[in-house]
Amino acid sequence: MNEDQFDALQSAAEAGIDTETLTVRTDGETYDFVVPEASYTGLSDDELHAAARRHREYVTEWYFWTEVAPEPAQRRAFIRWVEQADDQSVPERRERLQEGIRREWGQLEIQVKLAEAGRRVYQLHHIDDSDERVEDLTVHTDPHEAREIRKSDEDGRYRPLSTAPTLRRGWAFVDLTPAALVETIETFYPATIANWHREQEGELDVTHWHDAVTRQTGIYGVVETWDRGEGTDHVEWVAEACCADSQCLKRREWEYDEETPLDADGGDGTFPCREPCSLVVSAARKWTRIDAEESRTYEFELTPSEKEQLEELIDAVADGRTEEIREADFSDGANRWRARFLRAKLFEDGNLDGVPTGDGGAAEGDH
Repeated sequence: MNEDQFDALQSAAEAGIDTETLTVRTDGETYDFVVPEASYTGLSDDELHAAARRHREYVTEWYFWTEVAPEPAQRRAFIRWVEQADDQSVPERRERLQEGIRREWGQLEIQVKLAEAGRRVYQLHHIDDSDERVEDLTVHTDPHEAREIRKSDEDGRYRPLSTAPTLRRGWAFVDLTPAALVETIETFYPATIANWHREQEGELDVTHWHDAVTRQTGIYGVVETWDRGEGTDHVEWVAEACCADSQCLKRREWEYDEETPLDADGGDGTFPCREPCSLVVSAARKWTRIDAEESRTYEFELTPSEKEQLEELIDAVADGRTEEIREADFSDGANRWRARFLRAKLFEDGNLDGVPTGDGGAAEGDH
């Protein structure tokens, strides 16, 4: 405990401090000072100072949460979540902070350690770099630099969805204050802390699919034509395609409407998704146009193994595992050489089995 913290304690005592771990009151002349394991009454200024030093961990914790931890409420609640502050006593928490606490937020790992006078020091890096030395990573201290990192994946491809599980590795943000930690995380994953806190408080405002698409206009207005009738469940397909953990780290909380839940798994993410995002709506627009095409029957000659291979190819692409398949693994239907052989055998002039698609095979404007 330093003198600034004691001065703040003494000043706050005039209005009264009343928390679960520290109570300080004054009648203008003497002080009462209460912590979980001790209680003092009628203290002079010097005696208050001595009691505060004797139980400094409670004073420094009070000071941190009232004077240092960032506002507004959702940021402060997030910092408490990082430390699991509501689940442990002050001595237990400080002991863990001495060793260092680690928490995961999407693909981010947060590390926090206790410094002098109750100060916290935070570090942030990719979860896959947990065992890497900081000196082997590209070090950052400015939260705004997270914006450049989040733009592209490991292969340099643009990431249109900030919460996709494709965040690249190789960086670390060090020596962060609580406010800088929150700002960095919000740069990586915008609005996730605010929505998480709203959910914790029972105040998450969810916009379900039906409400979201009925307000679409212009080129996106076509999405409104999709509904759950006529024996098809377009919205289920959209949710299954877009809102799985393998595609987005948010946990889907929106349904078809308030009374109609979806069967598709919403994911297990720490932070909620409160409405269909612009990327989902954009994809649904494309699928709406494709689905509006008139169905027709095509005939192809395939062996049973070739049919199974096409199914494996679609699964591999959909699950994003094509790059994991070894060139010599010919048992996998999505093996690149097997796919090339199938194309050489079955494609003629770009058509499967030589069968042309015919007029109307592509949606208007998609040629």
